[in-house]
Amino acid sequence: MKRLFLLLLLSLINLYPQEIDSALLLKANELAKEITIVDTHIDLPDWLYDEWFDVSVKSDYGEFDFERAIEGGLNVAYMSIYTSPNLEAQGKSKLKADSLIKLVEIMEQLWPDKFKIIKNVSEIKKLNQQEKILLALGMENGSPIEGSLDNLREFYSKGIRYITLAHYKSNHICDSANDPERKWNGLSPFGEEVVKEMNRLGIMIDVSHISDSTFYDILKLSKAPVIASHSCCRFFTPGFERNISDDMIIELAKSGGVAQIAFAGFFLREDINQKYLAGEEQIKEHLKNYNITPGTDSAWQYESQYWTENPVGSATVEDVANHIDHIVKLVGVDYVGIGSDFNGVGDHLPFGLEDVSKYPNLIYELLKRGYSENDIRKIFGENLIRVWEKVEEVSAAQK
Repeated sequence: MKRLFLLLLLSLINLYPQEIDSALLLKANELAKEITIVDTHIDLPDWLYDEWFDVSVKSDYGEFDFERAIEGGLNVAYMSIYTSPNLEAQGKSKLKADSLIKLVEIMEQLWPDKFKIIKNVSEIKKLNQQEKILLALGMENGSPIEGSLDNLREFYSKGIRYITLAHYKSNHICDSANDPERKWNGLSPFGEEVVKEMNRLGIMIDVSHISDSTFYDILKLSKAPVIASHSCCRFFTPGFERNISDDMIIELAKSGGVAQIAFAGFFLREDINQKYLAGEEQIKEHLKNYNITPGTDSAWQYESQYWTENPVGSATVEDVANHIDHIVKLVGVDYVGIGSDFNGVGDHLPFGLEDVSKYPNLIYELLKRGYSENDIRKIFGENLIRVWEKVEEVSAAQK
């Protein structure tokens, strides 16, 4: 505890060189251990797929491992089962998703004293007193469903408890916010069946990455509240459809849903966003000119090198808190949470939120702004748990 407190103090000194409240920071660190922290988006499985490494011990590789998670007070970590949109045309999406799920199962098998996969919200309260990281599964990109509701049911049986319906390209389910081609103008006919079956099964519908028209189609159709597992507020990045607009936040709240704020700098600030988007265009042009397929190792290596040579600047803990503030002022404290996108955004994380040990820094910032302990309990986990419970209730009523 003392060691972590000193590390957090050092990290915050750079942010607030003349105004550190050590007593408040200590309170933030203690509160992180008391509350239930749920992070709805951590991209660890794809890392393990590319290169297996020991996540049961502390390392400086990526942003997640058991020891750092315990230091930060993390209780429930949603492992992202991410498949590249490029796999859909190859018919390999489900194969990749199944492989990633298996890797999470291997984590539990290798380190049963440290990790436990959960499939029901009641398991959080039952298992939370143990010093384990509870692993839930969220599928990022619905392509692995591959046009079959039987596949969707299979993924439910394997533990998938939310699905981001698309990623950076439109797919057979719906349109993507990142894709200028709008094939369906929202949900496809099959996508409508997917939404209904997700309601029946008890899988949360994730509206991150999807187009605005898809978002409104889902809200009209879904009987259960929805989540944005890792998104930010478009108010701060005007015209950036990947983030959710004020009207969408209002409608999300009306449905009882929750927006989980991501930590990516290019989601958080307009200046960083503009530099990032310009860089993305240059990267696409390079890949096209050199005939490099996006999503491949070669593409990722070039992209990593590009950002190292062309940094776009770093956001801060304050920027994340600004997005939380915006939602709270717009619709109240019951409709916002956190979905970091750790291991998913490279070097684009905010200063002070570099990995899973740093959640207390965000708690500190919120305490500084006058948030109560009860508010923080809601933001860091209880709001998401409430939605998960409601989704299970809607499912139970249909069975």
